Amino acid sequence: MNNYLIVAAGASIGGVARYWLSNFVYKYMPAIFPYGTLSVNVLGSFIIGFIIFYLDAKKIISPSVKIFLTIGFCGGFTTFSTFALETLNLMKSSEYILAFLNILLNVVLSIFGIFLALIVSKYLTGE
Repeated sequence: MNNYLIVAAGASIGGVARYWLSNFVYKYMPAIFPYGTLSVNVLGSFIIGFIIFYLDAKKIISPSVKIFLTIGFCGGFTTFSTFALETLNLMKSSEYILAFLNILLNVVLSIFGIFLALIVSKYLTGE
């Protein structure tokens, strides 16, 4: 039961952080493309990569903190369900190029976010 509460706490904080960041990005970027969701997905991918490749690999965090940060915070923060809905909505609006661009950028940049976390983690550990 304790792990469920840890996940719930992390997810609630992650959800609030997602809402704030998305709104922040949409203040400055045109609404024609889902930049807020893209930003959240790329940052969330970097965060989860850094947690796994550096904090967990170096045993800097406990298993409970790992659950809080990865399943909880990152699970509440990243938005692939929203990504899927926004992509479908672009397709329904016959915005096929933007839909394809949304898929491509979210997937490629999210993978890049995790890769960047790996590089940063190796740099910090001197590997």
